[in-house]
Amino acid sequence: MGKDVIVACDFAGKKEVFDFLDKFTDVKPFVKIGMELFYAEGPEIVREIKARGHKIFLDLKLHDIPNTVKKAMSVLSRLDVDMTNLHASGTVAMMEAAIEGLTREDGTRPILIAVTQLTSTSQERMEADLLIEKPLDEVVMHYASNAKVAGLDGVVCSPLEAGKVHEKCGADFVTVTPGVRFADGDIGDQVRVTTPAKAKEIGSDYIVVGRPITAAEDPVAAYKRCVAEFCD
Repeated sequence: MGKDVIVACDFAGKKEVFDFLDKFTDVKPFVKIGMELFYAEGPEIVREIKARGHKIFLDLKLHDIPNTVKKAMSVLSRLDVDMTNLHASGTVAMMEAAIEGLTREDGTRPILIAVTQLTSTSQERMEADLLIEKPLDEVVMHYASNAKVAGLDGVVCSPLEAGKVHEKCGADFVTVTPGVRFADGDIGDQVRVTTPAKAKEIGSDYIVVGRPITAAEDPVAAYKRCVAEFCD
């Protein structure tokens, strides 16, 4: 599997995202559309960005009863996105229902990955807020194993956990890792972070990078730097 950089387009609306994408004249980055943009603009923003030639990771992190998730995924499957996700904590049954809903009549479907623990989660927060007292690494690996059992393609995890996920679930089990910052950058509200070069070394398949690119003085240069450090 080739590695790729996914740009998190966490913008408030259509104008901001197209002003950003218009800067890329010679390359079409793989982009992530998250809750903020999707809830502001609806499914049409997905269609418009797709029509521009970008691959899309639709990051809505579904988490509900299995039947509701199945029906929601059936709707999302019509948007022709390349990747989407849900929370692994929704149980194996929910993840199995999601695959059923996401799979089209011709048998095709987007890549489906599960969120293990958010990169803003620390051991202390997990114990105090979620009453999960197992070690964070153990929880992540258990959730990843559940996702594999359910038939998913991979997980969203910290880049620090990508190598361990591959050891547990196999080399073909996809790791999509946010929490990536340049060595000379600010980590923001992330806790479990690393650099593009280190993420490559550890074993991430895709890295999701937001503010280090979108808030950069020269976003195109920042994107190309990220690709050089991670993909080359």
